Amino acid sequence: MQKPELKPYYDVVVIGAGVGGLSAAALLSKAGFSVCVLEKEPHAGGYLAGFRRKDFRFDTAIHWLNQCAPNGMVCKLFDALGNDHPMPVPQKRIRRYLGESFDYLLTDNPDQMRDQMIADFPAEKEGIMRFFRKAKRIGLSFKNYNSVFRSEETMSFPEKLKNKFKLLEFVLPFIPFITYSGEKGLKRGLRKFFRDEGIHKIFASETELLSCLVPIGWAYYGDFQSPPKGGGQVIPQWLQHVVEYYHNPVCFQCRVTEVLVEGNMAKGVKFEYRKQPYQVNCQYVIAACDVETLYERMLPPGTIPEKLKKKLQEAELYSSSVTISIALDCPAEDLGFNEELVHLANENESFDAHSNGNPLTSEISILPPSLRDKSLAPEGHGTLTLFMPALMNYQNNWFTSTDEHGNYVRGEEYRKLKTEIAEAIISRVEQKVAPGLRSHILFYEVATPVTHWRYTGNKNGTMMGAKPGKENMQNKIAHYQTPVKNLLLGGHWAELGGGVPIAVKAGANAALLVLRRENKAAFRSLADYMDSRITLEELLANPCFKPYDNSWVQPPTPAQRKSAFLKEQ
Repeated sequence: MQKPELKPYYDVVVIGAGVGGLSAAALLSKAGFSVCVLEKEPHAGGYLAGFRRKDFRFDTAIHWLNQCAPNGMVCKLFDALGNDHPMPVPQKRIRRYLGESFDYLLTDNPDQMRDQMIADFPAEKEGIMRFFRKAKRIGLSFKNYNSVFRSEETMSFPEKLKNKFKLLEFVLPFIPFITYSGEKGLKRGLRKFFRDEGIHKIFASETELLSCLVPIGWAYYGDFQSPPKGGGQVIPQWLQHVVEYYHNPVCFQCRVTEVLVEGNMAKGVKFEYRKQPYQVNCQYVIAACDVETLYERMLPPGTIPEKLKKKLQEAELYSSSVTISIALDCPAEDLGFNEELVHLANENESFDAHSNGNPLTSEISILPPSLRDKSLAPEGHGTLTLFMPALMNYQNNWFTSTDEHGNYVRGEEYRKLKTEIAEAIISRVEQKVAPGLRSHILFYEVATPVTHWRYTGNKNGTMMGAKPGKENMQNKIAHYQTPVKNLLLGGHWAELGGGVPIAVKAGANAALLVLRRENKAAFRSLADYMDSRITLEELLANPCFKPYDNSWVQPPTPAQRKSAFLKEQ
């Protein structure tokens, strides 16, 4: 890795080369701004970075994508950057609900699952029909997600008033079900539709009624996509290419240590590259990184009000996970897998047992990425991903200690624990889903909440940041504008929720906030495009935006390189 060659000054410095940071950087680059992206890891992507082991490629986080089809907001924003962006693949077989007493498949025609449930529970026909109708209505609301994609922080007062009605229209289908969460809430919610406990068991591992309805709603409108060919990491690779096309640097192994503040205004950053200190000045800083790290470690003491920091410390976050990435000596389909995500749950366990981190009782998700995308594994081989929700505080923070800087220190006890958990999960999957699985495993890698924290810096290794919910909304956990002028958030802390759509939304809105102050013509055009008031052609005709030559060439995967090498021999 070469020493970063940087100018002393940029219009914007972006902290973090995840999808949020790179989306902001790419949009601002296209608008003619000088941008520098600083990333602490040796490659782009954050949770989408993925990794290689031997000739296998593994995704680290993606089970599915939303809003990435041609009519989705992610695709729409990527279209604004270039038409060479990687395209996710629509899913037909989406999710298999598998337990001791049930086995249902959700496809892109959810009525098939509905009809199977009616056949199994004929006395519950009316409730089942109503359940699927409500789910479809929620799916329609998500289909129109572009109506609420812009942040109110980018809007004028009249626009905010108009947006209130759009938000209300968007959330109306959700409102009747918001309060049905937790063990008692979920049971009460399901009883609104079904009296037969047999149907309740299908959703035994869910934590709220909406999580039962939303996947079905998405399925009705074709809003489940698999990652593009080559894996999820090709998305940040393409965004990096767009940024660099405009001669803006994306620098790796550069850990930001301080945001420079003068008179309560961001003026630049200090960072370390191979333990050597550097500094770059700028007009704006977009922090697409963990917000507590930003507020507690990168800013001068007293900069952020204690009340705000306390709210963030108490915010309700998504869980982390144990993720096992498995290399197989055979194709995944030889073990009985198909395209869908298998959701394995034991309906006879308690509510808490499905998410308390115990590998013998927790829900498990099983995905065969190489079945969806043959380029991820060598010919005749395959990959599996096993996923279990997990928390950082499990077993005394996974039997780790902390150093003087608050970093987790891993030892032999940590390694032993993660191996024991992985072995228990693999045994359950072999017993319930794939007999003989162990005999086909070449090797596997295990990621814990500690692993996710190490590579992303996200508090507790959370997968997607702060959850949507009443308390987080009331406490205004999600925000773009910080107490420091010209310091903006542009990662998942800027919005409630998570995943690629939220990351792209956060990056786009952070870019809009800069454009609003510095280039009103570009701001108006991009805002109108996001609001569907102008077409893509009208946006690109605006001279505020520089042309792009659609020059990205997707690099081959390790398996493709090996195959090409063998053919040459």
